[in-house]
Amino acid sequence: MGMKTKIALGAVVGIAVIGALSANAGDGDGGAKSDDRTSASAGEKQDGAGADGAKADGAKADGASEAKPTEDKAAEKASQAEQFKAFVQKNGTPKEKDAVSHVTKVQGADEQNDILDAADVYTDFTGGIMGSGTGPAKLIASAFADWKDSENGLVTIYDADGELLGNGQF
Repeated sequence: MGMKTKIALGAVVGIAVIGALSANAGDGDGGAKSDDRTSASAGEKQDGAGADGAKADGAKADGASEAKPTEDKAAEKASQAEQFKAFVQKNGTPKEKDAVSHVTKVQGADEQNDILDAADVYTDFTGGIMGSGTGPAKLIASAFADWKDSENGLVTIYDADGELLGNGQF
């Protein structure tokens, strides 16, 4: 391969890499979506209604409300940890209920793609893998598997200091 060919190939690869990086860079606002549009999109009418007749505030264009029941709204606003605890309180065994009462935070349970789903559950146990939380961690992982289902999911349980307690598939 000649020197000119190597330079040309390097330039093409460099441009492709820069293009890919700039395409994935987003708008630089930290992932927050803004709605600063100056014109209506193709699916919106001038009165603010979308293609399905629903306005942005949840009301239909004809004035009828499309509001969800209050129970659904409460479930959406609850944190993942609260949703998990509520599920276990309703469906879990007494030992699972006791173990899940120590959960302080759940991350990664809301979006799944069945390719590689990973969720983290944080507890108020202390002592890491040699502490008293390893037994309840297996119960928490089992309860999590009952709550969420994935083709290829892994839930990891952590103690109050962020040390690993256990993990399980869900």
